[in-house]
Amino acid sequence: MREWSQALNSDDNQAAGRLFAPGARVIQGGAVYELETEGEAVRFNRSLPCSGRVVDVAVEGEDAVTATFELGHRGRSRCDVPPGTLAAARFTVDAGQIVTWEQVPVPGSDNPET
Repeated sequence: MREWSQALNSDDNQAAGRLFAPGARVIQGGAVYELETEGEAVRFNRSLPCSGRVVDVAVEGEDAVTATFELGHRGRSRCDVPPGTLAAARFTVDAGQIVTWEQVPVPGSDNPET
């Protein structure tokens, strides 16, 4: 998860994409996508407009973690929310690869959109 954040923040979509397992699921805004190939994972990472500095991590069992990120602009894109906005994602990892990436509410937030 930290390695993914570092790759994303460096605009290295190839490295970020390699961290996803074939068939990884992405859940965002009620939609579920399956990333069948590394190319699809690279495109998913390229589509994210914001960088994300990890500000909190909550471990959930042996293979899941929820990370809270402080969002900012990426090198090649401007974030679609004000820099400093918090967002969270739950990662499920198997054999060192992301098998599920799910955007979730920021822990402790009353706003389900963030």
